[in-house]
Amino acid sequence: MAAVTGKKQAQKKTVIAMTKDDNFDLIQRACSDPDAFAQLYLLHYDNVFRHCLRRLFDHCAAQDVTSTVFFKVMNNLSSFKGSASEFRCWLFSITTNAVNDYLRDLKRRKQLVLNIAADNQQEPAYELDVDKHLLEKKALLKKALLELKPKYQTVIALRFFENMKLTEIADCLGKKPSTIRNHLARATAKLRKRIDTESQEV
Repeated sequence: MAAVTGKKQAQKKTVIAMTKDDNFDLIQRACSDPDAFAQLYLLHYDNVFRHCLRRLFDHCAAQDVTSTVFFKVMNNLSSFKGSASEFRCWLFSITTNAVNDYLRDLKRRKQLVLNIAADNQQEPAYELDVDKHLLEKKALLKKALLELKPKYQTVIALRFFENMKLTEIADCLGKKPSTIRNHLARATAKLRKRIDTESQEV
């Protein structure tokens, strides 16, 4: 068992260490080779999952959406004609659409907000010195983010969670940088307003 685990770890490290040229070749082969697609999956899974988690704040929801993302990647990979460096943008575009589709279901979004409130009420048994005020502020921020329209949550997530430049976000979303700049300004203003309102109600 240990030998198998060690082999898997070694394979994963090999994939992560690939050059851009190797990555491009992998993308091409993944269109028809299941083993190559599996390597592509391992290479990008963590980034996609973390982005979903940062937007949904729920592990199960993030896992479901991540599965949806890679199912769409598998079905549409042959249509990707860009370079290896453009693949990340293409992948985040698919991820963004999948997360937004998930959040458009009001019942799902409401449940995510309820989960945040429930998690915040549970005191971590393994921590002796918990800053409850900090936990409340984090829960408030998460709730405020989920209550934004998906397009506004998207630009905030890509700009501040993924550290993308405005031009990169524009490429991923198929928008002009000026449009992204306006969306980001509106998004941060709406987020600030929601946090201020929620803080007064607490």
